[in-house]
Amino acid sequence: MHEQRWKTEAIEKCDVIVYTKIFLKFPCKFWPCGPGKEFFIYAHERRGYYTFWQHMENAYPGSNILVVTLTNGESKRVEAQSDQETLKEAMEVLRIMFGPDIPNAIDILVPRWWNNRFQRGSYSNYPIISNSQVVDTIRAPVGRIFFTGEHTSERFSGYVHGGYLSGIDTSRALLEEIRKEKEKERINETQSFLLEPLLALTLSQTDTVPGLHKCEVPRQVFLSRKMGIPEAIL
Repeated sequence: MHEQRWKTEAIEKCDVIVYTKIFLKFPCKFWPCGPGKEFFIYAHERRGYYTFWQHMENAYPGSNILVVTLTNGESKRVEAQSDQETLKEAMEVLRIMFGPDIPNAIDILVPRWWNNRFQRGSYSNYPIISNSQVVDTIRAPVGRIFFTGEHTSERFSGYVHGGYLSGIDTSRALLEEIRKEKEKERINETQSFLLEPLLALTLSQTDTVPGLHKCEVPRQVFLSRKMGIPEAIL
């Protein structure tokens, strides 16, 4: 990619955010449910420390699951520690919010998008001062390599439907390139087919022309352009 510095410079302008949803399952509900009671906020002196909570009862009744969302720095910190350490921290926060008598969680799921070598984050985050040229450059193909994903969607970057729609656009662009390649091959095959009878007839006549060598015929045909297919047939 050394020769494609324009591509790497554009990619370097796009950051990748880590967005972590931690799921905790409990033996029973202890949080309020009902209209207007799906989300809970915890204020801590450290920004983003188990701040945003949500229960899953509206989407999955009887699941007894709470979800807490962490981002970027807190996400990376939590990914680096064990699930048991994360569970301990989360339970301390919940007991501050709902009291000391709440039950312990019976299971926890901690996604690790940052440490996944195939992901290294959750979604793209373009700088505030940016323009469409950056997105166009990141989206632009390099030879036979095409780029797609939510980060190539100017309108919906960072969202699942951005990845979906950009995949459709890139697939169409790829199919168009394949169509163009097949059209070039068809034209080349047609040209080769028209030249073969000319060379065959011309070479077969060299035995009857004194002093004319076979190696000279293609040079005369292609360089002088004086002999066409009708003349060769006649």
